[in-house]
Amino acid sequence: MGSVALEQAAGASGQLVLLAVLGLTTGLGTAGWAAGLAYTAGLWALLAGAARRAGARSLGPADHVTLARAVLIGGVTALVVDHLNGGAPMAVVVPLASVALALDAVDGQVARRTGTSSALGARFDMEADAFLILVLSALVAGSLGPWVLAIGLMRYAFVAAARVLPWLRGELPPSRARKVVAALQGVLLVAAGSGLLPAAFALAVTVSALVLLVWSFGRDVLWLRRAAVKDSLPTLNAGKESLTDAGHWSGVRPTLQCQLRPSVASEASEPSTQAIADAFSASAVRLMPARRSQDW
Repeated sequence: MGSVALEQAAGASGQLVLLAVLGLTTGLGTAGWAAGLAYTAGLWALLAGAARRAGARSLGPADHVTLARAVLIGGVTALVVDHLNGGAPMAVVVPLASVALALDAVDGQVARRTGTSSALGARFDMEADAFLILVLSALVAGSLGPWVLAIGLMRYAFVAAARVLPWLRGELPPSRARKVVAALQGVLLVAAGSGLLPAAFALAVTVSALVLLVWSFGRDVLWLRRAAVKDSLPTLNAGKESLTDAGHWSGVRPTLQCQLRPSVASEASEPSTQAIADAFSASAVRLMPARRSQDW
């Protein structure tokens, strides 16, 4: 068994232990257990596939932090599903979700300090964030309505759209605003779902989270579209340069050459018999002696 598989096994074992603890302390019901076990199996399969494609033999220090956070997210998932089915109280969901959100700032610092940043780690961190936001939006949707699910589903909708529109797969430049908005989503959703805020405040907080997320995604989509249009311009310019070169070597101005009809263009490039005769007559007249005006 490879190192990544051993690390995954440790993570799965930690997930089972956490579910057992939650079962003993909160009376986690069947729905919660089912959600937790399904999450564990899905995490194992997705992480194994990603590590295999990346050719990673082991996870880095920052990835271990992300794996621990993923275990906590599995606990949050089980508790939220159980809560929506009339089980686990919010008093347990909020602290566990808060710790999972706080660890999001830790794995990035560990990666930078240890110099172990990787594409696999960044993707692992991003997917963990996205799933936690989806779970928290489902929690808040239970009290405010299904429209809140738009917050958790927006990132997945973006990924689905990128499969149809290739220009959405472009690489975005780093953005502090994007990171701040992403971090605020979890905080605002936990606050809205905690039950500590009045209903009007919880609604305002959730609407604010959705507006910020729409702005952030809209900004990125607009940037990607402009970048795609800009990348297509060199092809058009190359076509224009080819046309200019053709006009230069044929001795005809490009603007005139583009406007001439095919028949006219051929006449301009190939002198007719009548044109040759006219030119010969003009030459003969120039060679004749000049006549006096009275001869006319």
